Amino acid sequence: MKLTGHRLSLHLPRRMAELRNRLSRARYFRGHGVHSPFVYDIVREVFMRHTLLDGDRRLYETLLSAGVPHRRAVQLQNLAIHCGYASFGMNRADADLCIVTRDLPRAETLALLRRAREEGHTVAVMSPYDGRERQALCAQIVAGHRSTTVDNRGYLLVFNNYLPKQHFRL
Repeated sequence: MKLTGHRLSLHLPRRMAELRNRLSRARYFRGHGVHSPFVYDIVREVFMRHTLLDGDRRLYETLLSAGVPHRRAVQLQNLAIHCGYASFGMNRADADLCIVTRDLPRAETLALLRRAREEGHTVAVMSPYDGRERQALCAQIVAGHRSTTVDNRGYLLVFNNYLPKQHFRL
């Protein structure tokens, strides 16, 4: 049977993969099922908040000018305020919160992650699902990381602190 000129079987694998992705993330909706107080606070106070927290807004403005969607820019700005990060950097490992954009090559991304781990800085890898290569890179990052990682579809947060090895897909 054809729907809109395409065979139904052509769309089924993609839709099944999307459904599986959504179901695997459903358990963490609104923080339910998150057994880490640190990550639960981030879900409730950062990801679920639609307005900016009081404080410096330089990160928010920088992200918007770099083409990051409004919702993700608000979340990262609120994360910086909530966690008390004093500095941020785009594609640099010398800041408390390092933002890794899509255009940074794989080798440089991995080198930045190593430097950030040594310094104890948090990294946000933007666009973790833009293509198979990017997905493979993020899967490699999660598998080799020794602390907590949080994936919320828009970016992958890699915490380099005292937290145990856990991975949350929100």
